[in-house]
Amino acid sequence: MSAAEPVDTAVPAAAPRPPSGPRMTEQVLRVIVPIAMLVALVALWHWYVVAYNVPHYILPAPERVAQAMIEDWPTLSGALFVTLKITFAALAIALVGGVLIAVLLAQSKWIEIALYPYMVILQVTPIVAIAPLILIYAPTTQSALLICAWIVAFFPVLSNTTQGLKSTDHNLLNLFELYGASRWQTLFLLKLPAALPYFLVGLRIAGGLALIAAVVAEFAAGSAGAGSGLAFRILESQYRLNIPRLFAALILLCATGVAIFFATSLVSHLLLRKWHESAIRREN
Repeated sequence: MSAAEPVDTAVPAAAPRPPSGPRMTEQVLRVIVPIAMLVALVALWHWYVVAYNVPHYILPAPERVAQAMIEDWPTLSGALFVTLKITFAALAIALVGGVLIAVLLAQSKWIEIALYPYMVILQVTPIVAIAPLILIYAPTTQSALLICAWIVAFFPVLSNTTQGLKSTDHNLLNLFELYGASRWQTLFLLKLPAALPYFLVGLRIAGGLALIAAVVAEFAAGSAGAGSGLAFRILESQYRLNIPRLFAALILLCATGVAIFFATSLVSHLLLRKWHESAIRREN
C-alpha cells in the first residue's frame, strides 16, 4: 500500500438484528392455541351432551351453564366478592408476616432454630383438620376463614424469602463487610434485592393457595346466608341439584385462580425484567 492511498478506518457495520417476526408469531400463538383448545373442549362438551341426551342435572350443556351464570349473577358475584375479600386479606397478611419473620430468621440463627420447626409443623398439618378448632376459638366466622387462608398462604412466602436471604452471594457479603457496611445496610441494599426473585416465586404460590384455602375453609365452616362465599353456593347448588349454577360457580373459581396467577406473574415480570436472568430474554 502506498503512502498516498487512504486508509479505511471506518468501523464495520453491526450485524443486523434478527427480525422480530418469529418472536411476535410465538407470542400470538401462545394466546391463540390455548383459546382454540378451550373452544374445542367446549364444543366437545356440547356435542357429548346433545349426542347422548345427558340430563342437565347430570351434566348441563355449556349454554345452560352460561344461562345460569347470567341469571344467578347477583348471587354468584356477591359470593365471589366474599371469597375474594378473604383471599386477598389473607394474602396481604401472609406477605407482610412472611417477609418480616423471614428477615428475623435470616438475621438471627437462634430465632431460626427456635421458630422454624414449629412453622413447618403448622404448614404440614392439613387445614381441614385444624379448621374446626379455629372456628371454635375465633371470635367470628369471617375471622376464622381468614386465619385458615393465612396459614396456608404464609409458609410459601416465608420459606422462599428465607431461602433467598440465605442465598446472597458470599463475595458480595465480603465486599460489604470490607467497606464497613452495617447489618441493616447489608440487609436493605444487598440481601433483600437478592431475595426478591425468591419472594416473587413465593408470591405466585401463595396467591393460588390463598384462594384454595379460603374455599376449603368455607367448606369446613359451612357458613350460610348473605355473607357466604362461593364454596357455600357450590354446596347449596349440589343439595338442590342445580348443577348448571354449580358449574357456573366452579368456572368463576377457576377464572379467579387464573387471574390471580397471571397478576402475580405480571408483578414478577415487571420487577425482574430489567436485571434478573430469569426474566431477561436471550439475544441468541
